[in-house]
Amino acid sequence: MRKNDVYPMTAEGLGADMEGVCRHEGMAVFVPGLLPGETCPVRVVKTQPRYAFGRMEGPPEVPSPLRRPIDCAAYPRCGGCTCRHMTYEATLDAKRRQVSDCFRRIGHIEADVPAVIGMDAPYHYRNKTALPVGGDAEHPCLGFFAPRSHALIPIDACPNAMPPADALSQAFLGWMRDHRVAPYQEETHRGLLRHLVIRVNRRGQAMVTAAVNGTRLPGEADLTRRLMAEGAVSVYLNENRARTNVILGPRFRLLAGDATLTDELCGLTFQLGPASFFQVNPAQTEKLYQTALDFADLRPEDTLCDVYCGAGTITLMMARHCRQALGIEIVPQAIDNAMDNARRNGIGNVDFRVGAAEDALPRLVAEGLRPDVMVVDPPRKGLEPAVIRAMAQAEPRRIVYVSCNVATQARDAALLAEAGYRLTRLQPVDMFCWTSGVENVAAFDRKTEE
Repeated sequence: MRKNDVYPMTAEGLGADMEGVCRHEGMAVFVPGLLPGETCPVRVVKTQPRYAFGRMEGPPEVPSPLRRPIDCAAYPRCGGCTCRHMTYEATLDAKRRQVSDCFRRIGHIEADVPAVIGMDAPYHYRNKTALPVGGDAEHPCLGFFAPRSHALIPIDACPNAMPPADALSQAFLGWMRDHRVAPYQEETHRGLLRHLVIRVNRRGQAMVTAAVNGTRLPGEADLTRRLMAEGAVSVYLNENRARTNVILGPRFRLLAGDATLTDELCGLTFQLGPASFFQVNPAQTEKLYQTALDFADLRPEDTLCDVYCGAGTITLMMARHCRQALGIEIVPQAIDNAMDNARRNGIGNVDFRVGAAEDALPRLVAEGLRPDVMVVDPPRKGLEPAVIRAMAQAEPRRIVYVSCNVATQARDAALLAEAGYRLTRLQPVDMFCWTSGVENVAAFDRKTEE
């Protein structure tokens, strides 16, 4: 099998990124867009010693019943979604199988995985949209980068973005054209506009941040007027003059409106700044956190420890169901936000500590911390070994593990089993509709002597 050769191939299943998995001459070939049972001509675009990547060269001979009409003009070029060609029910079933496969292959655990909790209406769910700026001063554009590249795919409207994000992006482009503002060019480090970041709350109010390679914008008053006419209540300028692909720099200047955006989650009120972390799908976040709360099964006399607590959302929600709650987070600004959120919501039985989980948790356990229940929501790389050792030493009766990367969660499940904990429940939640990503909640109980 050689690059650029074309062969008829049939997909046998789906891979981790929702691509069709074919077999040709004994080698796995991953083909985006091809569904199980479908056959079509496939061009080989890249080969590796044990597998290859292909591209559909035409429609399938017989379309799968799992296939649906594509509802976005930019799909699949923009890379934001991986499975808009599938029915929503099919995406949920694929994610359930992904969780089951990971726990079996990586964790060596045969787990009963229930159906994924999906959205009632899986559209316009993202409350934050970050759009790179491209084109030129006369013909600027906003969009997303194509997969594995910095080629900008222009977007007029995104079916995942919460309103009024699309209207705001169009108002922004109109201002750029009228004032002939030059987009940033990564290769030359010239041009002004780098990114437009739009954060929307559940009331339809928006905070808009323009990331720029400079300190000022031409026609700032005109820009804020246009944006606020479309629903912005806060407009920021962010300085990012570094040669980097990081979206936001460290300095913000409020151009107009309120300094913060108020949003609600799980019955709590949060004040968000332009750099604040907040889950991007609020409707599904409430289902995710409610699942974690149900799995925790807290008692009024319990002490809770929430590791990787971020701005304290889970900590504060669960603090209402136990005697005392402690949150640990490495980012100082997030801890400041967490303490502000606790005061704003009148929750007094919480404490927060700044520190890396692998450093802070072992130290606190050595000092006598013995929580009844622990919650962990680590980054994609999963738990550090020092965290698992400290949890085992603390001996909580239950550990609730929230994960955005099922592969590392399954790996850690095996390590927790070695540390004396057995998996009791799983529940996947669809946080990122039309993508391959899935959040999963797992509960582990401390093994008792038989």
